[in-house]
Amino acid sequence: MEALVTATGGQEISVYATDPLDRRVAAVFGVFDNADGVKTAVIEMAAASGLALTAGANRPLEASTFGTGELIKAALDERCGCVIIGIGGSATTDGGTGMATALGARFYDVDGDPVPPGGGRLARLDKIDVAGLDPRLALTEILVAGDVDNPLFGPDGAAYVYGLQKGADAAQVKVLDDGLQRLAEVIKRDLGVDVASMPGAGAAGGLGAGLVAFAGASIRSGVELISEAVGLPNRLAGADLAITGEGRIDSQTMRGKVPIGVAKQAKAAGVPVVAIVGSMGPGAEEAYKYGIKEIVSISEGLVTAEEAMKNAAVLLEAAAERSIKRGLSQRPKQR
Repeated sequence: MEALVTATGGQEISVYATDPLDRRVAAVFGVFDNADGVKTAVIEMAAASGLALTAGANRPLEASTFGTGELIKAALDERCGCVIIGIGGSATTDGGTGMATALGARFYDVDGDPVPPGGGRLARLDKIDVAGLDPRLALTEILVAGDVDNPLFGPDGAAYVYGLQKGADAAQVKVLDDGLQRLAEVIKRDLGVDVASMPGAGAAGGLGAGLVAFAGASIRSGVELISEAVGLPNRLAGADLAITGEGRIDSQTMRGKVPIGVAKQAKAAGVPVVAIVGSMGPGAEEAYKYGIKEIVSISEGLVTAEEAMKNAAVLLEAAAERSIKRGLSQRPKQR
């Protein structure tokens, strides 16, 4: 959100939303005009449904994405023609049912009662009613920015891969996974959308699946979405250097993270790329194959990780200066 708003000269809008544990919190989303001139909102789901909001006291079976739905509704109130939703850092494993509830969908169990918030009772889901969904969703392009390809349920799904870090124990992980599997079955039966094996459906506790099923969203690579929104190819045209960065560059970077996305586009434009990073890990050298000319760590020498994080701004400036001076010294002299 901050990257897009800053790059486009957009604005931040503050609203109140419901956090994962049903408390009111202040949240922010961005609004800007994208490269095509379309008024666009950018929402970080973690602003309303993030794990950081639970302060270590998360209730994994009850945590809900209702607040994310409220942020989407606020974006629709701003008359945005496109809504980009970054999904990551979630406290939730409710398959996006809380988000959909905030936008007018209803979920009923086998007794005809509303399914309680969270993923803990989704295994009893029997019916989904979308008659009350906000009609503006059908008129708005909803794009999901994600960087994981996990399916909704199963050994590689949302509950088993991410449930423990959200406070669930082994038994609760099984409950959540069963609920997500049942959600996929009812979505396919009632809505005709198959999210069971969709790559990225398991992102943010299944919010990826929920946004596709209930908001008609498309799941896209986060770096691709940002590149398009800010018009990165046009910004690279005529540039002498592209600078990108990451907290830690390692083998995981090669799986579609920002530095590689930038490097690929810069390489196509014939622009060298420098990556300024917090640290380098195993596999970092693979980045050179994608067009990154130099990797500069801000923690070179005897700087510890703690010192690097505490003094990141100063060290970042110093690393950038070192890199640019080296680049200038290697340029052919003008006659």
